[in-house]
Amino acid sequence: MAFTKGISMNFQIQTLNNISKDGLKQLSENYIVSDDCAAPDAMLVRSAKLHDMTFPKSLKFIGRAGAGVNNIPLERCSEEGIVVCNSPGANANAVKELVALGMLMSSRKVIDGVEWTKTLSEGEGDVAAAVEKGKKAFAGPELYKKKMGVIGLGAIGVLVANMAVDFGMKVYGFDPFISIKHAWGLSRKVKRSSSLEAIFKNCDYISIHVPFMKETENYVNADLLAVCKPNLRLMNFARGGLVDNKALAEALENDKLAAYVCDFPSEETLAMKNVINIPHLGASTPESENNCAVMAVSEMMDYLENGNIVNSVNYPDCSMGEPTTVHRITVAHKNIPGMIGQITAILAKDNINIANMTNKNKGAYAYTMIDVDSEVVDQVEADLSGIEGVTRVRLIK
Repeated sequence: MAFTKGISMNFQIQTLNNISKDGLKQLSENYIVSDDCAAPDAMLVRSAKLHDMTFPKSLKFIGRAGAGVNNIPLERCSEEGIVVCNSPGANANAVKELVALGMLMSSRKVIDGVEWTKTLSEGEGDVAAAVEKGKKAFAGPELYKKKMGVIGLGAIGVLVANMAVDFGMKVYGFDPFISIKHAWGLSRKVKRSSSLEAIFKNCDYISIHVPFMKETENYVNADLLAVCKPNLRLMNFARGGLVDNKALAEALENDKLAAYVCDFPSEETLAMKNVINIPHLGASTPESENNCAVMAVSEMMDYLENGNIVNSVNYPDCSMGEPTTVHRITVAHKNIPGMIGQITAILAKDNINIANMTNKNKGAYAYTMIDVDSEVVDQVEADLSGIEGVTRVRLIK
């Protein structure tokens, strides 16, 4: 547990990967950026593995310039009062475009055709005639008027669904937890599917866009693949662990699936037939890299300077804008009964007047922000820090 004071100090920022200059150029002279920092206030990371890293007590924030956070020990960060934020949607357009490519490659057998064409230079004769004779082996269906299922209607899923509508496809979406924000962005032509089973039974193409976690491991399993529409083409540009590889291999071997396109190759998928293995290129565009860095740095600055949390994966999102009172106190803590009462009792004991306060929770953890009109004495730090379940206290000026 740690207590830290606000923006009159310089912030030490450690970068664990190359972070786009478009993101870093947002930083003022109050920020000192280094890839080797003994006591960082925040870390910016892309793919570096942090599970075996010991975090210094100074560390308050980890910004992931990307969406996935499998490389970050979230529970340990929560226990140490370290807020972890990612960059959802920053790479959405890049992934959407690759999904389109995956759909076309799985339908039109372009890769097989290109590889076959290369062999024509090894022989003699009329190449044009050979092409006309051999091309029928690579024929495949158009996307137009086919049924497309999109599982997960977040930032990426919405773009994929709308794109499929523009292709002239009949689009069905499944997401029982769709947010109001994303629902507003979804085309009215996208029909709601009542279940995953309905998606697999009815659709010619399916694209998966749900986060990978314990609850979604092997999300696409043998039961779903057993009922899928014949010649289904399955796209997975989310995470490899979402699909049960054993069930997938059986479905491909029995020609239940026409093709599987994944952005996360493994030893298993490389050995399967009719699999297009793409080397994790979903966010591999300069635009995506820049967007992710800009978002991560913006979130970091808002947290360090104002105490606001945006796009956190371990603490609740919570914002009160910029401080307008004498001080802002933020308390990261476990989501347990009686916490607010203990915090406000300590402030009342020290005659600190509360001008504004908000509290949010997310699972096992919560976050309280308090704007006060009074000076905060040092004893407040010790008292708030001493509350059982408090993970970090900050005073922001």
